Amino acid sequence: MKYFTPLVFIYLFTSCLKQPERDCKKHQTGTYNFSSVVNGDTLHTKFTRNKNFEIDYFNGNIDTSSVRWINDCECILKNTNPKNRSEEKAVHIKILTTTDSSYTFEFSAVDETNKLKGTAIKD
Repeated sequence: MKYFTPLVFIYLFTSCLKQPERDCKKHQTGTYNFSSVVNGDTLHTKFTRNKNFEIDYFNGNIDTSSVRWINDCECILKNTNPKNRSEEKAVHIKILTTTDSSYTFEFSAVDETNKLKGTAIKD
């Protein structure tokens, strides 16, 4: 028991030292590829983002969204030309971790609790 308490403190201290890399600014702009599995099918999306707009290329369609950065790691995307009600919903994106060539993020429609995760790979 006398060794248990110091070991717990050492574990807690060292686990706090290693934080995942999160240099979000370098991923606010650029061209990325993103794949997701929906109903057993792998869907591929390519997008190009600058500070104010994101252009998505998916299934031969091109969509443009405005980008509003909340902070360095979170933004809101809003489709500029929605074709139906579901496209009118804004999407909240939060970058969780980064590498030099990719980032892992979570996303959901604004005000929805069901968040999905993905990884965008720099083109």
